[in-house]
Amino acid sequence: MKEIMAQSLSYPSSEWVSFLRNYGPIPRNDNMYDETIQRASKRKKIQPPTFETTYCSELIENFQSVAPKSIILTGTAGDGKTYYCRQVWEALGGSPEVWQKEAKNKWHVLTLQDKKLVVVKDLSELTTEEKQTLLPHVAMAIAGKSSDKVFLIAANDGQLVEAWADTEKSADIENVRQVIENLLVEDRREQEGFNVKLYNLSRQSSAIIFPLILDAVLNHSGWACDSCNYQPACPIWENKSRLEGTATDRTARERLTNLLELSELNEMHLPVRQLLLLVSNALLGHPDAKDKLLSCKEIPAILDKGKEPLASLYRNIFGENLGDRKRESTEVFKVLRSFGIGIETSNQIDNILIFGADDPEIQPHYDYLVNSDKYYGANLRYQAQQRSYLEGGGEDNRKGDFLKALQTQRQRLFFTLPNKYTTDLKLWNLTAFQYAGEYLNDVCKALQHEKKLPKIIVIRLVRGLNRIFTGLLVNNENELILATSGSYSQAKISRVYEKFISVAKDRGESVSVELSTNRGKPILVVRFSQDIQPASFYLTVTRYEYLSRVAEGALPSSFSQECYEDVLAFKTQVLKQLRLRRQTEDTEEVEESMSIRLLKVNNDGIASPRTFEVNI
Repeated sequence: MKEIMAQSLSYPSSEWVSFLRNYGPIPRNDNMYDETIQRASKRKKIQPPTFETTYCSELIENFQSVAPKSIILTGTAGDGKTYYCRQVWEALGGSPEVWQKEAKNKWHVLTLQDKKLVVVKDLSELTTEEKQTLLPHVAMAIAGKSSDKVFLIAANDGQLVEAWADTEKSADIENVRQVIENLLVEDRREQEGFNVKLYNLSRQSSAIIFPLILDAVLNHSGWACDSCNYQPACPIWENKSRLEGTATDRTARERLTNLLELSELNEMHLPVRQLLLLVSNALLGHPDAKDKLLSCKEIPAILDKGKEPLASLYRNIFGENLGDRKRESTEVFKVLRSFGIGIETSNQIDNILIFGADDPEIQPHYDYLVNSDKYYGANLRYQAQQRSYLEGGGEDNRKGDFLKALQTQRQRLFFTLPNKYTTDLKLWNLTAFQYAGEYLNDVCKALQHEKKLPKIIVIRLVRGLNRIFTGLLVNNENELILATSGSYSQAKISRVYEKFISVAKDRGESVSVELSTNRGKPILVVRFSQDIQPASFYLTVTRYEYLSRVAEGALPSSFSQECYEDVLAFKTQVLKQLRLRRQTEDTEEVEESMSIRLLKVNNDGIASPRTFEVNI
């Protein structure tokens, strides 16, 4: 009967949904590349999703100014370098038809007021001979020795440096090469005396760009769902509605944006290409669909078989609709899956998901968080798997099916748990980073708004550092302990006392958490005096979690070997600055006897130095 009804209903064959699939992880995702986007757009008469990019207006204003500078766009593949070049070209009066017809050209030339703009959309496409011809002209323009041309050049980081290094040497070439390397290494945009600006598109924040991309896709005029007979049962429509949220509840998109921001803070950059892939897969993903992405014509069969729960937005965000190999080779899913959402949990959350329907004490939580969502929550499939699991019947594979469903429910809860429950139910326990919420809100955002960090955070970080620096289970939290093994600063156990540094400012000495001036990320700073360069340590999400876990009792060297080595390297940096400080102080004459101070830990875990006399 369902099949007869499904066949009798009609659905609009949406060109937009077909176009959107091409952004996803399909074998030939041609729409990932700007040139093919334009061709497909023209062929299907579909306008690609457009959104305000970070630097586009700056680039256009530069070339419209009286004294424009040459621009170099760099970054990883997929950051939008070609897109920027085309946007500038068209904004300055360049013909879209010329750009498209001459797409195979290595560079395009446009006449400005009294100069010619040369646009090189991909430096890597140039042959060695072409680079040898072009780059000397670029060097002269950047060095200010030529005023008739300006350049807009797109190139990946490594290719950019390599191109200059391989060009025949001259004074201008060498100077410009050094300037470009300095700008890249020091993460700066300009250097005085040179007519060039370098924009590293990898510095674009995915947490800022993602909501713009999401709105551009969700608000696109191509959606034709209002006239579809399968709405609102269609999983594509359901996913779209959930990502849109309501005026008062946009929890899913906010949590996803938080994950992307945490990824950036954890030194994991996601280019625009990967963000578009994420949106496409989140909306259309389904393990039984062609290429694992739904099209409109597949909806009747999916509904008829009752498999719409497998299209869950919350699974698709992590690429669960894909095969293992495809998922693991897709950057955005590797990054998001590193949070362990679905795998990590707490007894409280699992009790609600497994026993909540029958336990009167937690049934209100179950009804509100699970049973209220009949589409991706307590649907018929989940309830049947739950009953089979609790009754202990069925085969092992059925139990395995429920455990997989349980993982999906944890993922769903992470994106749907109301803010009023996040503390009581410990939202971030659903991830591998239990302190991530605190790190994001109480550290990063507090520093960005120039607010003072809660004292408990600083003293916890110091306690974690002390346990790693000394290798002892110390509880000192108001001062940083500097100690060595006598000759080796990175020894696992360090008892030879060097110095205490007060957390509070004391004679120019301090330990604090601040925002780095060049990258806008939190750093832990140890200062000795105004005359000595402070020692700094980037607090990524992983490092913050590590120090917090060690402070609460985890073993320093077993929790994360990489973080352990990073902190010991920071300890070496701090000790080096301490030696510089001592070199500036007056030294006393060596006496016939000398003393050595060793750390002694009392019953409360407080370490203090104890002096021993040594005859020489």
